[in-house]
Amino acid sequence: MGIQISPEGFIVVSLPQQPHLGHELERINEIAYDGCDSDVIIDFSAVQMLTSASICNLLLLKDFLSAFSRKVLLCNVPLPVKCLFIRLGVDTLFEFADDRFTALQASSQQRVR
Repeated sequence: MGIQISPEGFIVVSLPQQPHLGHELERINEIAYDGCDSDVIIDFSAVQMLTSASICNLLLLKDFLSAFSRKVLLCNVPLPVKCLFIRLGVDTLFEFADDRFTALQASSQQRVR
């Protein structure tokens, strides 16, 4: 996993494959709880599957950031993983972008408003 701060001030996270994914999402939550004043963009390029624990961690992160008017954007989400979000009915809780560049643009545009 890689965590970067973009020039625009967003936290950009590249997730690893399972089984490390769950632990990495817990780490992202810890970072957010320690004082996150940024939107978080999560890149799913290497992710092929999600566990219920991973989805729970994503929901916790989303809820926490929402309380501070921040958001979680998911990008490069493979079709099987996106279908899982849809099947579970949580797809409407997140914003999805095709790629990292599009996610950064979406966050930048909403921050300007």
